[in-house]
Amino acid sequence: MSEPARRVPGDVLVHLRRARDRIDRHFADELDLDLLAATARLSKFHFLRSFAAVYGTTPVAYLGERRVERAQDLLRTTNLTVTEVCHAVGYSSLGSFSARFREIVGETPSAFQRRYAVQGAPRIPGCWVFMTGLVERRDGAPEPSNPGEAPG
Repeated sequence: MSEPARRVPGDVLVHLRRARDRIDRHFADELDLDLLAATARLSKFHFLRSFAAVYGTTPVAYLGERRVERAQDLLRTTNLTVTEVCHAVGYSSLGSFSARFREIVGETPSAFQRRYAVQGAPRIPGCWVFMTGLVERRDGAPEPSNPGEAPG
């Protein structure tokens, strides 16, 4: 029998949402527990307990799920390689990315991509994905003024 979710005071929910929103917006960046707790303006351990109580998962697991969801979009709709997708969603290790992807989706990123490739849907060229911002940019990265114009 699962234990009922603990109640968290309403003012803490505002802070937890702030951290969750940061994960959603900056999933490709390096996010650690200290940074997320600071974003939520809570102590690290209180943040961890409260996040898990409210969302039913840890912040690190939530981040992994967001990254895999975004990877699925990129693998379905672009001609990027699995390695390019791995780095675009914030993983530095292809092995870690593949293991987490398989754990969540139930198949490898390559098999997932192949399954969608046989459907024959038009795919977005990788250069457009990176140039037009379909992959999140790190702060300070120059934005092209015209999407048809070469950066730099």
